Amino acid sequence: MALAAPSSLRRLPTTPPHVLSPPCAYRLRSRPLREPRLCRRLVAAAAAATAPLASSPTTADTERRKHELLRAVQETRRGFAAGPDQRAAIEEAVVAVEERGAGKGTPLDLAALDGTWRLCYTSASDVLVLFEAAERLPPLQVGQIYQKFECKDRSDGGTVRNVVRWSIENLLEEQEGATLMVSAKFVVLSKRNIFLQFEEVAVENIKISEQLQALIAPAILPRSFLSLQILQFLKTFRAQVPVGGPERRSPGGLYYLSYLDRDMLLGRSVGGGGVFVFTKAQPLT
Repeated sequence: MALAAPSSLRRLPTTPPHVLSPPCAYRLRSRPLREPRLCRRLVAAAAAATAPLASSPTTADTERRKHELLRAVQETRRGFAAGPDQRAAIEEAVVAVEERGAGKGTPLDLAALDGTWRLCYTSASDVLVLFEAAERLPPLQVGQIYQKFECKDRSDGGTVRNVVRWSIENLLEEQEGATLMVSAKFVVLSKRNIFLQFEEVAVENIKISEQLQALIAPAILPRSFLSLQILQFLKTFRAQVPVGGPERRSPGGLYYLSYLDRDMLLGRSVGGGGVFVFTKAQPLT
């Protein structure tokens, strides 16, 4: 026999107060139906966001390629001692770095270009002839070679100075006894091409050797006025020759800057003039 429920229990609500109302309960039941579509959208968005990163050059890979290039040119005496096979391998290493350049489609950053760059390697004949001359004339020494760009606050061009340190054994200080400087103006023609207009060739910063100083003004004798004048003249000597004039146009050349970052500069002289590999150097004094 079934027992009848007390009247007090029959008056209790059938749905506890904490249970959601029908609309909320409907939304809660509907959410799992939307999750698969939401997950698919999130996965697609994540794939789209990571796809460019997968194809973009990584810093580590770029630095590795730069290191391989510098290692390839290390024993070539800045290109003079490189054989055909070495030149081919170096060209491949140069192209590998150029492929990682941010230069494709981006304007040349003149602020980054500004500064002093030391030559590590070249295949340009007009530079290799200097090394050849030093090879044939042992007293002649060719020291460091730089390109100094002055274009920090410019957007259309600036000035570039090709600086060659050289010396003559027993007459000038070793390696840096004198400076040969070729100055040029340059204008930006396109995103990566500049045109050089050469203006002047100069010889300056003469630093005579201790042997020559002793010959001009022996330390054991009082220095005469004439000997002091000679020493002062040599220290301040500067010979300059303009390469252009009213009657003739100064020579120029097209230069393609194929790669540029904070510590490496790659350039090509357009028209088969050769490739150049530079690294950033301390400012010249």
